[in-house]
Amino acid sequence: MRNITVLSGGMGGARFLQGLLHGIDAGTIPGLAPDARVTVVANTADDLWVHGLKVCPDLDTVMYTLGDGIDLERGWGRRDESWRVKEELAAYGVEPTWFGLGDRDVATHLVRTQMLEAGFPLSQVTAALCRRWQPGVELLPMSDDRVETHVVVADEDSPSGKAVVHFQEYWIRLRAAVPAESLVFVGLDDATPGPGVLEAITGADLVVLPPSNPVVSVGTILGVAGVRDAIRTTSAPVVGLSPIVGGAHVRGMAEQVLGAIGVEVSAAAVGLHYGARTGGGVLDGWLVDERDADAVPALQAGGLAARAVPLMMTDPATTAAMAAAAVALVA
Repeated sequence: MRNITVLSGGMGGARFLQGLLHGIDAGTIPGLAPDARVTVVANTADDLWVHGLKVCPDLDTVMYTLGDGIDLERGWGRRDESWRVKEELAAYGVEPTWFGLGDRDVATHLVRTQMLEAGFPLSQVTAALCRRWQPGVELLPMSDDRVETHVVVADEDSPSGKAVVHFQEYWIRLRAAVPAESLVFVGLDDATPGPGVLEAITGADLVVLPPSNPVVSVGTILGVAGVRDAIRTTSAPVVGLSPIVGGAHVRGMAEQVLGAIGVEVSAAAVGLHYGARTGGGVLDGWLVDERDADAVPALQAGGLAARAVPLMMTDPATTAAMAAAAVALVA
């Protein structure tokens, strides 16, 4: 297998990609060619405008992580960051104060915004930014069109009893501490795939759904017109890794948003939510963690190849072993 396509969100997808590239370089993933090329189709439905700047959290997290610029402790943003611009904006009372842009990070958003305002599409802007960071993958936005995820929550002060907030506000300001009643994907129905996205799927030797959020990361990518059909019909095997371990998400808010779409928080339920390609879904195989080994029979009954292996991404070598298990499952 030489052409690998990964549908990625932010932190979980970026860490998986780090391990995948480590395994390719070390030659520890049987079935992948030593010169295997990785294409990443990244979620852009987390994107937002802050202080007049276009911010693309998942694109940047993948780019910074693979380009060795990420803050490893936070898992997002730049390493060795300072926050003087944020502090000055707060001193002026400028909202939103809950979303902080670091001084180094601001440079990326300034370049992106200037290029967008000059008429360049997001895909070309992303390619230009990657020329600096050299992430070792081809990083493709899922769409050049504007897509935003919003969350409906209860609000006793609203006449309707509900409020709609941007996904980033739900995650950062509200800390996902209130139930997500439903999700609204603004612009998704009209979005078209970014340049190269469908070709990366149909021309792949392997398609991977990493342990990213199945609703607001991978789910939004699958919601772009033509993407789901491309995955269903590609000749490449399609394998996924569960973001749910031991009945809980490892990081992020899968529990909250799965509930909003009526899916149980379990490794089996998420795999069956994606579904087997033989039954109209998008997967051929689904890896679960050893703690969820009892889910394997139900997944197999649902038409999926399934296996339980360690799924905690503690370091690149361990993550490479996860990637190797994914390849072996569907090879």
